[in-house]
Amino acid sequence: MKSLADLQALREQAKKRLEMREGDADYRIVVGMATCGIAAGARPVLNTLVEEVAKHGYSCTVTQTGCIGMCTLEPIVEVYDKAGQKTTYVLMDPDKAVRMLESHIRDGKILDECTIASVRK
Repeated sequence: MKSLADLQALREQAKKRLEMREGDADYRIVVGMATCGIAAGARPVLNTLVEEVAKHGYSCTVTQTGCIGMCTLEPIVEVYDKAGQKTTYVLMDPDKAVRMLESHIRDGKILDECTIASVRK
């Protein structure tokens, strides 16, 4: 940081990240970040979700949680809508995370091939 303007820019970035986590949005995205999720690659998934939501201005918050309980299906991402309906995406990676955002959050269509139902057939 070299100036007050740099500090103000940093503050604005932090505020945007905080709003993304706590705002009144259409969706809440929760990423399992327990040891099992991190070992399976959840950190790049979380980072991609945060970056893409900020880049495109999607109406959703992104948070993390501990173990979701299905370690063999990690990384797991749960999407909650305003009505409280939950969709569970499993075996996620950054590319699937982007596709999920485009389909589910932007277009309102669940990305069926990445949900828990797709692996339980």
